[in-house]
Amino acid sequence: MNAGVAITAVAVVSLATAVIGFYGLRISRTTGDFYVASRTVRPWWNASAIGGEYLSAASFLGVAGLILLSGTDALWFPVGYTAGYLMLLLFVAAPLRRSGAYTIPDFTESRLASRTVRRVTSLVVVMVGWLYIVPQLHGAALAIRITTGLPSWVGSVAVVVVVCLTVAAGGMRSITFVQAFQYWLKLTALAVPILFIVFVLAGQGTQPLAPAAVNPTGAAPAGPYQNISLLVALLFGTLGLPHVLVRFYTNPDGHTARRTTLIVLGLLSVFYLFPTAYGLVARMFAPDLARSGQPDAMVLRLPGEFLGGTAGSLLSALVVAGAFAAFLSTTSGLVVSLAGVISQDVLGGSVRGFRLAAVVSAVVPLGFAFMTDSLALAGSVGLVFAFTASTVCPVLLLGIWWRGLTDTGAIAGMVTGGVLCGGAMIAGSLALAGSGQTPAWLAQPAAWSVPTAFAVMVLVSRATAHRIPATMPRTMTRLHTPERPLATGR
Repeated sequence: MNAGVAITAVAVVSLATAVIGFYGLRISRTTGDFYVASRTVRPWWNASAIGGEYLSAASFLGVAGLILLSGTDALWFPVGYTAGYLMLLLFVAAPLRRSGAYTIPDFTESRLASRTVRRVTSLVVVMVGWLYIVPQLHGAALAIRITTGLPSWVGSVAVVVVVCLTVAAGGMRSITFVQAFQYWLKLTALAVPILFIVFVLAGQGTQPLAPAAVNPTGAAPAGPYQNISLLVALLFGTLGLPHVLVRFYTNPDGHTARRTTLIVLGLLSVFYLFPTAYGLVARMFAPDLARSGQPDAMVLRLPGEFLGGTAGSLLSALVVAGAFAAFLSTTSGLVVSLAGVISQDVLGGSVRGFRLAAVVSAVVPLGFAFMTDSLALAGSVGLVFAFTASTVCPVLLLGIWWRGLTDTGAIAGMVTGGVLCGGAMIAGSLALAGSGQTPAWLAQPAAWSVPTAFAVMVLVSRATAHRIPATMPRTMTRLHTPERPLATGR
């Protein structure tokens, strides 16, 4: 596609993001505005913002690329991403909102009455956030290189600069407006081009080059263990994502938190129809894209593959704009959640501390992105979900629903899950670099690392039952006592 058109699309999205972010600055005045938008975000706004930050590079580019490569095996990703929100609705959304905490470390400290638990949770949350930001920066680098011909680092740096400006300017209230806008931009950027492509193919009577069931790469399909492990990672990992959980603190009450989650389920279900369509169309009509070595770039290339001239360039520019919005929105959400944790634990919790923490939260993963190579986006994000499911998820679920959790058990479970899953990720990378193949139990560790983390947390808590905090009954009552919805107009 035309490089000038692509650069213009990226510039327009970045400018729109900055303008909306600075609009949020006009109404961000208090510390509560920066951390949780003063808990006044209504369900539709919040659901759109959650969709904006949750639908990352893996959702916009990676899912379609995996469907191109793997067919129905890749459908576990959109199913898992969406079903994870159903678990949020059932087990986490309202109790977490009632906790009164600003961040996940706030919750664990309040629930377990332990500063040590807070420190360990903070460290884990920061690690999860940085691990998740790196694939977004890899995606931006790929998109910029493919569509403009500019060096890869330009895309990563552009994302970090725009995110730092918008987050530091207006905090959570500002980012809420930005991410809601970006969800609808991403949906439009995927929906419009694929509809044009389908209409053109139907109008011309184009015959598929291969049935959808044919594997264009000849790679072996995933086995039952890999699919089960991936689903465990996606379902339980969603419950521990810090940038998603912090959104439930911004609702006025538990009732609106549950409504927000229901709306998100609908928004995600609609969105994932379109990456699936891209993958199927490319698999049947453009299987050569699977052998290009860059399946994640397929969504960016498909409009130009079928539509030429001005229409093809404009639709390609729309896809590029949506992709860049995906990188910006997810990175923004992660930086907001990490800045909240770092500023409260290290910098005193002030607005100035939040802004400094936001810059640190974005710049550190930029360094990691420069030192690492981009893998399949959906696959790398799936590993982040596995790590989150092995660390943050157990302490949240057990902290909300089990009275017997202790601070020692929580720490033991998080450390065990983090070491096992992190070790598997490192060993898998070394095996891939050495032999070109990774054993299934290392490539997808969630099936054994998540149950182990839960088991260790329960067993150690039972062995240290004398450490159950005296405040536990009062805390559990607050978590599970329904709130009264705010009166209209308040």
